[in-house]
Amino acid sequence: QVQLVESGGGLVQAGESLRLSCAASGRTVRSYAMGWFRQAPGKEREFVAAISSNGGSTNYADSVKGRFTVARGNAKNTVSLQMNSLKPEDTAVYYCTSGSSFSGVVAGTVGSWGQGTQVTVSS
Repeated sequence: QVQLVESGGGLVQAGESLRLSCAASGRTVRSYAMGWFRQAPGKEREFVAAISSNGGSTNYADSVKGRFTVARGNAKNTVSLQMNSLKPEDTAVYYCTSGSSFSGVVAGTVGSWGQGTQVTVSS
C-alpha cells in the first residue's frame, strides 16, 4: 500500500506562486505514475496534472497549462507541483495520487490518495 503525504499549501495573493510537494512511501512507488487533483468547495474533484513513473510523460488540465509544472524528485518517490500566476479560481484542496497506470492516474481511478493540502488564492 502506497502512503502519500502532501505539503506546501497556504494562502497567497493572485499572481503569486506556490509549490506543493508529495512524499510517497512504499516499495513500488518508484515504478508508479503520480499526479495531482483538486477539489474546490461545492465542486467535484478534478484532475490537475500527472507524471509518468520515469518522468518522461506529463499531462495537464487545460486550466493550468503554462502555469503549473509537475515534476518528480531524483529518488522518484516524491512529486512536486510548481504553481505560478495563481488565480482565485485555483483555490481548492489539492490531493496527491499515485498508481501503476499513467492513464489511471489521469482518470483518477487509482487507489492511493493523500489527505490533501489547502491552497487559497485571494484576489
